[in-house]
Amino acid sequence: FDNQLIDEVLDGFDIERSLSMKGCPYDNAVAETTFKAMKTEFINQYTFISLKQLNIELFDYVNWYNNIRPHGALNYLTPKEYKENFYKNCLIFC
Repeated sequence: FDNQLIDEVLDGFDIERSLSMKGCPYDNAVAETTFKAMKTEFINQYTFISLKQLNIELFDYVNWYNNIRPHGALNYLTPKEYKENFYKNCLIFC
């Protein structure tokens, strides 16, 4: 999706925009999956009364997402467990 107004706003905040290539719907699959989980498991479950509350709840969600929630794409390990296993195996086989 390319929009001149969005580009101008992002430029105003010195944010570089990254778009998927046409015909490559899987370019951004990991990010899209993460955003979908965040929307269904976090954003749609709360009404935030302040930015401070949002920051606190988001910190807790990210901690849960990385350290407690199993991920099907990671063989039902948490990202933390997957990373730990990767480094253990790397020490053995690398």
